[in-house]
Amino acid sequence: MDINLSQCFIAVDDHDKAIPFYRDVLGLEVRNDVGFEGMRWVTVGSPSQPGVDIVLEPPLADPGASAADREAVAELLAKGLLRGVIFSTDDVDATFERVRAAGGDVLQEPIDQPYGVRDCAFRDPAGNILRFHQPRKH
Repeated sequence: MDINLSQCFIAVDDHDKAIPFYRDVLGLEVRNDVGFEGMRWVTVGSPSQPGVDIVLEPPLADPGASAADREAVAELLAKGLLRGVIFSTDDVDATFERVRAAGGDVLQEPIDQPYGVRDCAFRDPAGNILRFHQPRKH
């Protein structure tokens, strides 16, 4: 039996801000843009990984969710407390400079971590934490 990652989800509060960041700054391709019951899902992905999609979804993608639940999730998103993703790159320093030069919200400049990677971190326009890492060269 073979199991592979197909999709992961990132909550965004404004797709019109998220798309240029993920497409133009990170270089991901937009694969799908779907609306349903007043909500929107945009699928992006790396051209080098055609079988893996990142779905930019509403903070609470449930049409039956209460107003209080929607507000609670929106507050968590604004604080950056929802999970983001970790991207791998072959050159974390160059990736850092490209994202920073495009106006990315820097959380951590590239550093060597004790667990064997060199990484950096940014916030996306919705406040999600995105990390970029590469295995540390010995």
